[in-house]
Amino acid sequence: MAKKKYTFIDLFAGCGGLSEGFLQTRRFKALAHVEWEKPMVDTLRNRLIEEWGESEDEANRRVILFDIQKTDELINGSWSEESNQQYGLHNADEVKTKGLKGIVGKSHVDMIIGGPPCQAYSIHGRATDKNSMQNDYRNYLFESFCKVVEAFRPDLFVFENVGGLLSAKPGGIPVRKRIYDAFTQIGYVIRTPEEMPMALYDAVNFNVPQHRPRVIILGIRNNAEFNLEDLYAAIDKEKKLKRKLTVRDALSPLPPLYPLPRPIKEGRYTYSHEKISNPEITQHEARNHGPRERAIFKEWVENNMNHISHQAMIDYYYEKTGHKTLYQKYKSLEWDKPSHTVVAHLSKDGYMFIHPDAEQQRSITIREAACLMTFPMNFQFLGSTPYNYKMIGNAVPVNFAKAIATAFYKYLDKTK
Repeated sequence: MAKKKYTFIDLFAGCGGLSEGFLQTRRFKALAHVEWEKPMVDTLRNRLIEEWGESEDEANRRVILFDIQKTDELINGSWSEESNQQYGLHNADEVKTKGLKGIVGKSHVDMIIGGPPCQAYSIHGRATDKNSMQNDYRNYLFESFCKVVEAFRPDLFVFENVGGLLSAKPGGIPVRKRIYDAFTQIGYVIRTPEEMPMALYDAVNFNVPQHRPRVIILGIRNNAEFNLEDLYAAIDKEKKLKRKLTVRDALSPLPPLYPLPRPIKEGRYTYSHEKISNPEITQHEARNHGPRERAIFKEWVENNMNHISHQAMIDYYYEKTGHKTLYQKYKSLEWDKPSHTVVAHLSKDGYMFIHPDAEQQRSITIREAACLMTFPMNFQFLGSTPYNYKMIGNAVPVNFAKAIATAFYKYLDKTK
């Protein structure tokens, strides 16, 4: 007998890392995905069509391009003229007139999943912003997540975010208290602000070749027949503690890309490194790196400069570039360790993600970044190169998402 498939709505869906992990278990059915950046929407729609058998019409209908801050419009439809002009060209009329409720219809929503943008909670983000992100609208996007939960009353929700959420205090009030108050007021049981630090997980413990600490806030509807701590225990059981995956595990299947004797210009693009001809491996092209950058990358890796002092790193950057900085500017991956956290700043440059082979003298490619996030090799990222790096850096690692999904269906199978 076929096993039950549980349903979910994915908010702040990005390019679909969280959804991909849930779908890979083949025990979940996505009712809708909401995302407001077009390249991410295009990527997720394409994945649903190419890998998960959705028709183009169905993918366009279920992946909703919309600003979740306009929450009432999102839920109920009847979009304003402004929203129609901004988003209407990319969504079916049914979405505009009926909203999420029209898409979901009479289906029961078992869970809502998602991770609001994390930059406002990021410790690094606060350190580099003159107002410590106090005035950043992203501090309050959890309120939109909460409104959607209130509208659909799922049995449970999972809210993923950076560890910095635990210390963020927009408006002088800890954000974890704001989150606790918001969800308890609509009838959900979640860990208290004091207990939330126990919800900090590192993706490296879930078959991800990367240290990526993330807070996983679970919520259960008051009258649902579930136990919150049992759900957390179910996630703990999915940990893979015998051996952590490394950069070598992630990147060694990919062919090397060595620097060319001289750059090659093809149309608008200039290539400083070899290109591969294997059609099975896509989006594996090095950024264009000049001679100075290549020399720095080679020297950094050969001399294992990740382990020099912070001041020595600052002095090195000034010596090589003539520019001053307060922060570390270079870092290389190390073959036999997990990667450090892959971040959206890769869209700007790859200096903090230098390839561990000194002879390749380059930063990591889109495909290498995706492998560190455990995206399947056939997952295609649409849009510009910077957007590809951004969506990968903002995603939930697929294996981490799959572990959470696996924990959920195993638990729900026993209780439903």
